[in-house]
Amino acid sequence: MASSDPRAELISLLPRLRRFAYGLTGDGHQADDLVQAGCLKAIERWSQYQGGTSLASWLFRILQTTWLDEYRTRQRQQTDSWDEGFEELMGDDGTTLLEARSEARAVRRLVADLPEDQRAVLMLVAVEGLSYKEAAEVLELPLGTVMSRLARARARLAEGLGAKGR
Repeated sequence: MASSDPRAELISLLPRLRRFAYGLTGDGHQADDLVQAGCLKAIERWSQYQGGTSLASWLFRILQTTWLDEYRTRQRQQTDSWDEGFEELMGDDGTTLLEARSEARAVRRLVADLPEDQRAVLMLVAVEGLSYKEAAEVLELPLGTVMSRLARARARLAEGLGAKGR
């Protein structure tokens, strides 16, 4: 995105930042807190941003390092707000919706169970649509490392989904 106003560009990136943060944390409230902390760090360190480079990549990197710092200092709280209110669903449409949400929860749990390094790569490539090269730049990793982590993450997800279906 080539916006002349970096503040407007930052605001336009908020939905992507939140998706990425949710993928890292597995919790909506923690994701919101992570985005807020990451944006605050970005604003405080704005002088470190190199114009002409990808603001999105820079912000994804800030979110990831912020999450790793927080993750290392405290145990992550697990909540599953997706389950709230399901018992109120009724009828065939409710059953279909409940089954779909149950499958989505299973995928989210499998993603949450991935090692942090694999989950970060998976979120950047599969959810945010970054190329392998862009993900490597965000994570400051060699391209081959990104590719192998993504392959391992996908294999673990496939294995977990295959085992669930049996």
